[in-house]
Formats: sequence, C-alpha cells, structure tokens
Amino acid sequence: MRDPENIRAVEEMVHPDMMGFIFWQGSKRYVSEVPSYLPKCTRVGVFVNPTEEEVMQKVKDFGLNAIQLHGEETPDFCRRIKSTTGLPIIKAISVEKNDSSLFTLHSSLCEKIVDFFIYDTKCKCVGGSGEQFNWDILQSYQGNTPFLLSGGIGPGDEEKVRRWRHPKCIGIDLNSRFETAPAYKDTEALIKFKRSVIRD
Repeated sequence: MRDPENIRAVEEMVHPDMMGFIFWQGSKRYVSEVPSYLPKCTRVGVFVNPTEEEVMQKVKDFGLNAIQLHGEETPDFCRRIKSTTGLPIIKAISVEKNDSSLFTLHSSLCEKIVDFFIYDTKCKCVGGSGEQFNWDILQSYQGNTPFLLSGGIGPGDEEKVRRWRHPKCIGIDLNSRFETAPAYKDTEALIKFKRSVIRD
C-alpha cells in the first residue's frame, strides 16, 4: 500500500489485521516516501536483502510494527534484526509449485528464530506474481512457527480458502489479484472476498 486514501479506505472498510509497505526498489509497489496517512493496524515493512541500517530507518520513518524479510536473508540476519528492532519477524519462504524440498529446508533453518513464516510462490519477480503453488505441499510442515498463506490468492478462490486447513496457518495474504493498479487495492473486491471466506 502507498496511496493515503486507498490505505484509509481499506482500513476502514476491510479491517485487515496487517498492511504491508514494500521497500524493495525493484518492486512496482515500492514505497518511496511516507504516505500522508498511515493505518492503525499492524504496519509491516517488506524488505528484500536489506541492510540493518535500512531496516532501522524505515522502522523509524513508518512506525513499523513488524518486519517481513522476503529475500535471501540468513537465519543470523533474521536474529539480528529481531534483536535490534524488538519487532516480530516474518520470513518469506518461496515455494516451488510442486516441490517441497527447499521449502522444508528453509523453514527448518529459521524455526525458533522468526515469529511467522509467509509461504509464497517462487518466481523471478520476488513475490507479487499472482501465481499459486500447490498448497498441499505445506501439509508436510510440522514446525511450531505459525504461518501466513500467500501466492496469487484472489477472487474465485473463496471456496478453496475455506476448505484448506493447517493447524499453524493463521491467515492469508491478499495482494496483486486485488489491485486495480500497482499498490492500489480494489476495496469492494476485498470486502466481497472476506465476507465469502469468513462465515459465522
């Protein structure tokens, strides 16, 4: 997210638990300056192979509440960022569409270091591809760290999301397939999706 009015509309109408701000310059969703309005929900800074100094500056500028590391950051780097910022760390793990070997290895390396994983589809563009991987691969995950499900979830996936279960899955990440332009979300589409997935 980066447009202040779109941020406000999504916050007030959709009520997300978290909202992400991408600080990787290679992304078309890159946030180059602090928006005039920032949400009250958990603000997540999304980084790709950053320096510690870069992370600290963005934490200060944006009042971040959590750090998402979406590159090739080592377990030791994750540990240092968590210690330095005092914030929860979300480590992104890229998953091949039908291959669980690397996902299992990377998850085990960061277990007990990070607070959450976010499993995304492996792609050349470092996330935001709109493509899905085989979610059933995640059934082989037996760790204790909770995770978020990501990777091309969009309109039409409501029934699939409702039926899919894992004891450590605490939520889903909605991004590119709910955009009308890079970093600009379709509020009505998000509301419709949420109402269909979350039923009393």
